[in-house]
Amino acid sequence: MDLGGAYQKGAPIRSLYNFRVLLKFCDELGFFLAEEFFWYNPSKLPSPIEWVNKRKIRVKDAVNTVWWFSKTEWPKANIKNVLTPYSDRMKKLLENPDKYYKPKDRPSGHSISETFSNDNGGAIPSNLLQISNSESNSLYLRRCKLLNIQGHPARFPEKLPEFFIKMLTDEHDLVVDIFGGSNTTGFVAEKLNRKWVSIEQSIEYVASSVLRFLSDDFSKEKITKIYNDIINLGYIGLDSVNCQMNLFDIIKTEKTAHNEAEYAPVRKVDRMPLKRLGVPAG
Repeated sequence: MDLGGAYQKGAPIRSLYNFRVLLKFCDELGFFLAEEFFWYNPSKLPSPIEWVNKRKIRVKDAVNTVWWFSKTEWPKANIKNVLTPYSDRMKKLLENPDKYYKPKDRPSGHSISETFSNDNGGAIPSNLLQISNSESNSLYLRRCKLLNIQGHPARFPEKLPEFFIKMLTDEHDLVVDIFGGSNTTGFVAEKLNRKWVSIEQSIEYVASSVLRFLSDDFSKEKITKIYNDIINLGYIGLDSVNCQMNLFDIIKTEKTAHNEAEYAPVRKVDRMPLKRLGVPAG
């Protein structure tokens, strides 16, 4: 769960809401905090303007906390799937360990053995994830512009969900995103050969998220038709399987999948979060 920090209204002091969420999840809902991660976005704009730009009494807030919650004390994970490239110095050590390294006890008390010079395919990553969020000309945005629609304003960079999907799941596992948005998570899961379900309240965001999955050779007319077919879906079945197949048919067959006998009408004002499913991969 990614929770960006926030200031209290009208004062240059931080809200503690995100920490209260953490404690409630663990103390009352039975989750465990497996580890906390910190997403550093170097391209994040200075905010809030009042305290950072105008009065200049606070620095730029460029780090989001990502809580890794688990249902057990031993959640599935494999950091071998997210190893980072070795530094130039480590590469030299691997090429000639006798020249750059001697096994010994470090001042910190760590015992560095001969296995330190083994090539394990990469370095263990830290829990500080430096990932720039500077997307400006992606296929998703270009197609939103093509249709003259507003893209989702709070998109994640693909590398953020990619890190956790690789570390916490294997191929063919199911990835669920309960706050789908523009469905970056589903798109990445698809590329990594995972099954996925995306849940989103806004039909407009569901429809625009489909733009990520359409082939490059789709014409504007085809893209427009698919988008409008989803937007004009005035009713949804509360049966998630039927709802998924309905949207799946629209994309794959380019045919309107309306079937009033199968999908009970649901007024727009009655649509609640978690009742709106995005497009499944399978």
